[in-house]
Amino acid sequence: MKFGLQFKATLENITNVRPVGDDFRWYLKLKCGNCGEVSDKWQYITLLDSMPLKGGQGSASMVQKCKLCSRENSIGNQTTSYIFSIDILRDTITPYNAEDSERYKTIVQFECRGLEPVDFQPQAGFAASGAETSTQFPEINLQEKDWTDYDEKASESVGIYEVTHQFIKC
Repeated sequence: MKFGLQFKATLENITNVRPVGDDFRWYLKLKCGNCGEVSDKWQYITLLDSMPLKGGQGSASMVQKCKLCSRENSIGNQTTSYIFSIDILRDTITPYNAEDSERYKTIVQFECRGLEPVDFQPQAGFAASGAETSTQFPEINLQEKDWTDYDEKASESVGIYEVTHQFIKC
């Protein structure tokens, strides 16, 4: 099943808010599809991580065992139908633009088997551009749900405010 991470924020004089690089960390809390246990700690997955699965059955971004039911789950590429996994669908990563401000927009999708993302924590690794200029803002941290800076070319403040999210089934 595919789940979309929808992002929502109020943008001030900024556009093209996006995760940067294959090493961007998607911090998630995950729910076991077998017993419903939700991870108590934030876990991250990236497009770069790859761990071999038992029995040479492909690779995954993360392999973990559910603390409650002891079912082994994985996040990443799966090659068999019984491996629990979450895979970041690279081609679905989409920037959040000025015209999206104050509306939910899907910025990434995850292919899920046996695991379900239930919470997301934005952190460092985002970038954006000035809405009316070519000014680049390459190191944006959204952990505090707000970010501000100044666009010298436009002589105006820029910001990302009231960051929130939700997951939807796609």
